[in-house]
Amino acid sequence: MCYNTDMKAKSELPECPVATTVALIGSKWKLLILRNLSERTWRFNELQKSLEGISQKVLTTSLRELESAGIVSRKDYGTNPPKVEYSLTAMGIRLKSLLDDMASFGNYYKNEIQSSIMDQKS
Repeated sequence: MCYNTDMKAKSELPECPVATTVALIGSKWKLLILRNLSERTWRFNELQKSLEGISQKVLTTSLRELESAGIVSRKDYGTNPPKVEYSLTAMGIRLKSLLDDMASFGNYYKNEIQSSIMDQKS
């Protein structure tokens, strides 16, 4: 398996594996980017339009960091106008179960809150 040479050495990462994961993907925008990329390959403008409120700079920085970490792959077709596509690498695909678990918990939490509100109204 080939990894990006810009990836951090193991000694540069937090000792705690949860902290390592948070360091790699623990921002709101990175999680939402990964959520979208877990569905399919996206072009830059498509991603930006699908992530309401993200700036071009933040999207570019987030994608570069995820690419540097070996989680996202960038394919440049070298055409004019430029055509660039982003997708998950094999390592990035391993995050899909984590994202699915986060979605499951989010739904569970929202249902519990709704149930609590309904109970208080009764």
